[in-house]
Amino acid sequence: MRVGVLGCGTVGSSLISLVQRQRATIASRTGLQLEVTRVAVRDVSRPRAVELAPEVLTTDPAAVVADPAVDVVVELMGGLEPARTLVLEALAAGKPVVTANKALLASHGPELFKAAADAGVDLLFEAAVAGGIPFVRPLRESLLGEPVHRVMGIVNGTTNFILTRMTEAGADYAEALAEAQALGYAEADPTADVEGHDAAAKIAIVASIAFGAAVTVDDVVVEGISGITAADIAFAGRHGFAVKLLADAQLTDGDDGPEIAVRVNPVLVPETHPLASVRESFNAVFVQGDAVGDLMFYGRGAGGDPTASAVLGDLVDAAVNLDRGAHASVGALAPARIRPPEEASAARYLSLQAVDQPGVLAAVAGVFGEHGVSIASMEQEGGSADGQARIEFVTHRAVERSLRATLAALEELDVVHSVGSVVQVLTDGGEGA
Repeated sequence: MRVGVLGCGTVGSSLISLVQRQRATIASRTGLQLEVTRVAVRDVSRPRAVELAPEVLTTDPAAVVADPAVDVVVELMGGLEPARTLVLEALAAGKPVVTANKALLASHGPELFKAAADAGVDLLFEAAVAGGIPFVRPLRESLLGEPVHRVMGIVNGTTNFILTRMTEAGADYAEALAEAQALGYAEADPTADVEGHDAAAKIAIVASIAFGAAVTVDDVVVEGISGITAADIAFAGRHGFAVKLLADAQLTDGDDGPEIAVRVNPVLVPETHPLASVRESFNAVFVQGDAVGDLMFYGRGAGGDPTASAVLGDLVDAAVNLDRGAHASVGALAPARIRPPEEASAARYLSLQAVDQPGVLAAVAGVFGEHGVSIASMEQEGGSADGQARIEFVTHRAVERSLRATLAALEELDVVHSVGSVVQVLTDGGEGA
């Protein structure tokens, strides 16, 4: 079974090395011999971690896709174009495709899934979500008949490393980010990770599979961790919470039928919840179903070898299915009914800086009451030299529109200098975090 690989960076090199090491084992278990026959790269003269014959390399990825000596295409280029066009061309030619491209699937997944189904070949993407964790295949196959109503998790190792360092070492955000960059966990430009865009692409893919609906990254409400402070982390720790960036997809009841609420944002997670103990750069995905109850998948969410392991698993499946004349399918995706963000309901933690004088708490509490937001707990730290007090609240569950109105009114109060962090709090059951 001849394989064409588009891209030979960290993951591509690891994949080719893994294929070479595991070729005999795969052949003994499947009867198929995997052979990487063509590899598209940007520069054929560049040194790379895996040894390849000169005739295998090309700078023309379209030639790899069109080559009749290629049976299966592995897309590891990243980005939207030309990846989308190349994947569509491969599928139209009857060639299964394996991809780790989360951005491509989050933006064009419904189109690509339909193209694969029409062609009767595989489009497999285990490595696009949670790296080396075998999660996508159980979700789309083992849990196909399970009434899944929520999938949430830590799907970005960079942000989890940063939040772990802020929690365990007392570092502020800037210090933790600098350490993540020095260790290679964060890019020089970390925006995609720390602002939640990477996780948003992944949860869009997950929601599509879990709920059988055409969810795209544009449907995801996104908030990153760059606004989280050491004071927020300290509050969470005092009250039995860990701060995590969660990607969350839920099936909720709407006025006209089921709706999907999908978001990425920092959340105060109770220390008793399994996700709270996920440290450093590890990922974990928590699935809630009506019949199966709670499941959690845990492991390395990134890195060349773990991701290559997930790609190879898909590659073997695609090769076996092609040999048998079979294919796996996501199925027809229905139009997604997305819950409007202002309708989301959740408990929240929030902080503000106010004048340290009598009557301030009563004025602030009055604003909460006027907008129907109930306070569950409150802490005040005063006595500063500048006459300000830091006040921290945890609310009961309230809809987003009521919270926004509350925040706007608080900012208008003369005694309030500034409103700080607003972070969701994970509670048992129900919609929202």
